[in-house]
Amino acid sequence: MILLASASPRRRELLDQLGVAHRAEAVDIDETPRRDEPVADLVCRLALTKARTLAARSGVELPVLGADTLISLDGVALGKPAGREDGLAMLARLSGREHEVLSAVALVTGAGGSVRLNRSRVRFRALTRAECEAYWATGEPADKAGAYAIQGRAAMFISHLEGSYTGVMGLPLYETAELLRESDIGIT
Repeated sequence: MILLASASPRRRELLDQLGVAHRAEAVDIDETPRRDEPVADLVCRLALTKARTLAARSGVELPVLGADTLISLDGVALGKPAGREDGLAMLARLSGREHEVLSAVALVTGAGGSVRLNRSRVRFRALTRAECEAYWATGEPADKAGAYAIQGRAAMFISHLEGSYTGVMGLPLYETAELLRESDIGIT
């Protein structure tokens, strides 16, 4: 049994796919980037902070898994949109372009913590304003990094993926399984 520092149903489904018994708890942390912090450093720091925060407050001695996903476009992090206009602006910026999806996963056991980073490249076909508005109206992109979900309707926007599908979803299973194995946490 592990604790998952996340409220994401997708991350729960992915852990279920690995056969990892877990209990999920949402963790609220300050996700403000530090001055000049590279996106890769930010996403790793956030994943580890989530895991450490839940480990400190849980009061149980279970391993804690934390994860975070950000979109990097021209070296700028795109997180969850602040609202409709922000989401539409993100989709417009991604239209017809390639971007990087960075997903970090962290495992905290006792006093130690380890982090793994997955990098994937995603290319969007050109999108019309009407497509972006229709997609936003579904509600799907409102709480997703970069304002899209690869496992949902936005799959029709993606012309190329190089890397990890599960990493783009928000929990890279290869890296997660490696962290669990290294800590002797059985995967069924």
